[in-house]
Parts: sequence; C-alpha cells; structure tokens
Amino acid sequence: MVKITDVARQAGVSPSTVSYALSGKRPISDETKRRVEEAIRELGYRPHAGARALASSKSNVLALVVPLRAGIHVPVVMQFAVSVVTTARRYDHDVLLLTQEEGEEGLRRVADTALVDALILMDVQLHDPRLPLLRVLERPSVMIGFPASSEGLTCIDLDFKAAGEVCVEHLAGLGHRTVALVGSPPEVYVRQTAFAQRVVQGFTAAADRHGLASSVHPCEAGRGAARRVAEQLLREQPALTGVVVHNEPLLEPLIDAFEKLGLRVPGDLSVTAICPDDLAESARVPVTSVALPSAEVGTRAVELLMQKLDGTAVPEATLLAPRLTERASTAPRNT
Repeated sequence: MVKITDVARQAGVSPSTVSYALSGKRPISDETKRRVEEAIRELGYRPHAGARALASSKSNVLALVVPLRAGIHVPVVMQFAVSVVTTARRYDHDVLLLTQEEGEEGLRRVADTALVDALILMDVQLHDPRLPLLRVLERPSVMIGFPASSEGLTCIDLDFKAAGEVCVEHLAGLGHRTVALVGSPPEVYVRQTAFAQRVVQGFTAAADRHGLASSVHPCEAGRGAARRVAEQLLREQPALTGVVVHNEPLLEPLIDAFEKLGLRVPGDLSVTAICPDDLAESARVPVTSVALPSAEVGTRAVELLMQKLDGTAVPEATLLAPRLTERASTAPRNT
C-alpha cells in the first residue's frame, strides 16, 4: 500500500507538505503542488478517509442507524441495508452501520464528529424520541418510516396503511366475510413501531368499510407460536376464511399449522401477506402478497440524501404505493 511518506519521497518534499497540499490548510506553491499531484498519480496513492475529509470538509460516509431491537426480522432489515450500501457506493460514499439503540444522545455523538456527512434511520416509531434532534440537526437525514408527524423531516417508505387495506380489499373481493391479521411480535406494537401500526390501521379500516368481522393478533415467531395463534383464531372465529400475515418468519409455519388443523389453503382458508416477493414465491403454497420494496426504498432514501447534501429541496413525504401479486394461496370463499 502506497503511503504518504512514499508520495513525499517521490515529490522531494516532506510528508507534512503532502498533507498540506491535500488538506489546503496551509498555502503551498503551485510548483510544489504540481510535484505532489504528479507523485500521487504515478504511485496511485489514495488518501485515507481522514485526509479526504480534511480536503473537502466531507467524510463521504453516511450513517445507517438500524437498532436491532427485539421483534425485528433481521434478514428483511439487511435487504434494506444492502440497497443503501450499494446505492451509496454509486455516489462514492461508504456506509457506517449503527445497530445499537441510538437515541438522541447517540445520534448527537455521531453527528458532532466528522465521521459522517448525513444519516439514514430505520425502525421508526410513531412518537420517535429522535425526532426533536433530527428537526434541528445540521447534518441532513432521511427516515425509512413515518412517525405520527413528518413535518420538518424527510421520510420514505411503503404505504403500509394502504398495504393493509389492499390485502383486505382482495379478500373481500373474493367473498370472504371473516378475516384476521396475524401481525408482528407484541413488543413491536408496544414500541409503537410505525409500519406495524399503519398495517393495523389499514386492515381495520378496510374491514370496517366492507362490514367484515375482523381481529388483530400480534404473534411471536416460531412453529409453536404459529400453532397457538391458529388454534386461537379457529376457536374465537370459527367462520374465519381469510388471513393477512404481517410477520415474515411466521408465514410458512402458520400455513402448516392451519393445514394440520384441517383447513386447506386456499380451499378452506385464503392467506395473504405483506412480505418480500422471494419469500412469498418460495412458500410451499405460493402466497398472494404485497411486496416489501426494500431495494427501491433503500435506493431512493440515498438519492434523497444526496439531493439534500447538494442543497436541493426534496419532499417531506415519499409514500410508495403497494403492489399486490395474486398467487396460489387465495381463492373465492368456499360457500
């Protein structure tokens, strides 16, 4: 690896002079600067991030704040993270991944250093404690998720309320009159995680609008939990013929649990989900689903951030419309 001392030796100057030429902190003669630049080109020297930051007052690093709290499905979160990282590289930016619980104090610590130019935040809560700081922070930010009020912020996400509605609309259109939502783990709702709350709002609103009998059931992941919630649903709603699942790891175990209890999918029970397309397609019974557009959301979050860094005005709210794909798990109600 070429070092700054190698560049200094090639240019016939001191390492500190090379540093000053890179950072602009002290005046350097045109002739000396030319020799340093020639040496850099000939040796293929790449200044480390700290030197680039001094030269441009930017780190070319984005912070992606993804607190890995209980109830989060990490594989889906990582799909968003991969999209953010690959898009950031197209803009010559690296990504610093912060997975601990970063409240206001943690965000301020990151923002007050020269480590990052801007921030992307995930796992947004309706009344997120980070909001007051984000509204006054000098460094630009984008939230993947919508708090109760997005005023003064930049937010992007799937329209989860509409996603819940679309799933119910599909079931209602097939003649189903009793439906249930099997949702995220209980702690996700206790935190008032925004996307989970929006799905409940949309599901309930659409069910009420169509006069359907409905219920909402938070559920832990795992086959035991799937069996218990399936038994509870059939005990409490014996006329149940339609289910919406918003809990990725529970999808296949729940279908298995219903079938072991004597319900065929989709002959006796239609199942829809809000989940990644690859998960819905690979299920033993391919599932009718609203896709989680992780690649598009991650890409557009970075693009919004780049525009903000360039001083370009961006919309406060970007909601992506849900897209439902019909597969083998739904059918007209068996009368």
